[in-house]
Amino acid sequence: MSFGYLAQDSLNMKVLYNWKDNSLSATNLYNNAYNEVWGYAKNGREYAIIGTTRGTHFFDVTNPQSPTLVDFVQGRDTGRQIVHRDYHDYQGYLYIATDEGNGSLQIVDLSYLPDSVSLVYDQDTAIKLSHNIFIDSARGKLYSCGGGSSRKFSVYSLSNPLSPQLIYRCETDISWWAANVGTSGGYVHDVFVRNDTAYCNAGSGLFVVDFSTTPVLLGSISSYPDKGYNHSGWLSEDGNTYALGDETHGKKLKMLDVSDLSNITFLDTVGITDNSAILHNQIIKGDLMYVAYYYNGVYVYNIKNPSSPILTGFYDTSKELNFLSFKGCWGIYPFLPSGVLLASDMQEGLFILDVSQATSIDEIANKNRFSLFPNPASNQFYLMGLSNYNEGYNVEVRDINGKKIVSNKFENNFLEKVQIQIPNEIPAGVYVVTIFNSTFAQSIKLIKH
Repeated sequence: MSFGYLAQDSLNMKVLYNWKDNSLSATNLYNNAYNEVWGYAKNGREYAIIGTTRGTHFFDVTNPQSPTLVDFVQGRDTGRQIVHRDYHDYQGYLYIATDEGNGSLQIVDLSYLPDSVSLVYDQDTAIKLSHNIFIDSARGKLYSCGGGSSRKFSVYSLSNPLSPQLIYRCETDISWWAANVGTSGGYVHDVFVRNDTAYCNAGSGLFVVDFSTTPVLLGSISSYPDKGYNHSGWLSEDGNTYALGDETHGKKLKMLDVSDLSNITFLDTVGITDNSAILHNQIIKGDLMYVAYYYNGVYVYNIKNPSSPILTGFYDTSKELNFLSFKGCWGIYPFLPSGVLLASDMQEGLFILDVSQATSIDEIANKNRFSLFPNPASNQFYLMGLSNYNEGYNVEVRDINGKKIVSNKFENNFLEKVQIQIPNEIPAGVYVVTIFNSTFAQSIKLIKH
């Protein structure tokens, strides 16, 4: 077991801690010892939860620079065949599923924290295998995606949190399901649910179903630009925007307008332009979207304008070279009250990340700390309004993939404006200009023509 730091490429983000246990077996399929990450907060303390080939590890991360391993729950099955584990908490319990081996649904009582946790349910009668689980806490329902070759999508009642009861096995209990949802007879890969409305990410597209009474298909979209295999998604807090992720190499994330579910419309693509880049999971919190890219790590975007997301930060968790496989960053969890970001890397373990600069960029921008002129620009532009800074500052220009194009450091903070040169060979397009020092960071989008 090791605790340490990785010196990786980053923008407005830094590692507070990294945990990796070298005694864990890696899978035969992707050489990964780690999978999903989750978080939990109780009585002023914060916890990180990460899955491995051995089971589930619980850390107290209240001090994010010095976390402690609180407890461990072994999986029903363990070893090199266990690629996936998935998590969701509800009413003080953590629900755990896996998609390989002799699996089961495990339920862990979290009420004993900060001292320990207790495994109170470990059965395969309701769920033996599941690719992903999601709990609609407002309605007390658990949704299970996939699970071996026989289960496509199921819904369970958690009216008794320790006794999940099947409501629908959708491919057999709903007459229209198999023919109208996704491919492979109604298989759903991942789902986001809010107040009985399920956004089913089902390979061939997004299918939205109302489960409040008799299930009704509210809308779908199966044709959109840059289409790949629809893997996962997340709904904005206002319910108007959906981030759709295709788990296909070289495909970008899609922003959708879902304010009218009978007419779901495409807004924009966002992400890395690289034929070997592949995103895995994304989560929206407020005006920010956090994305886990396998080989490229964690990216943060401001989506206040969902038709034009802006990159505000990233950190590359992975040491792997980009390749047409599935390795690197698996998931993220941004909901801890302190604001630290949890991330899991399939080969490198648990990361605790300080994202305060990346997440405060919009707030700082509203103070008009500086501006660009002209914008659009050709081979040069000026930074205006710099005399308010109390110390020197750094200026970086990066492309939308995060590649650094220009880097300058200025010690004189009394200048009203400074000139920044853009290399002639840099193509026209969208770039991000970031100015930062020890106390501030701000990014502005630059158009080069």
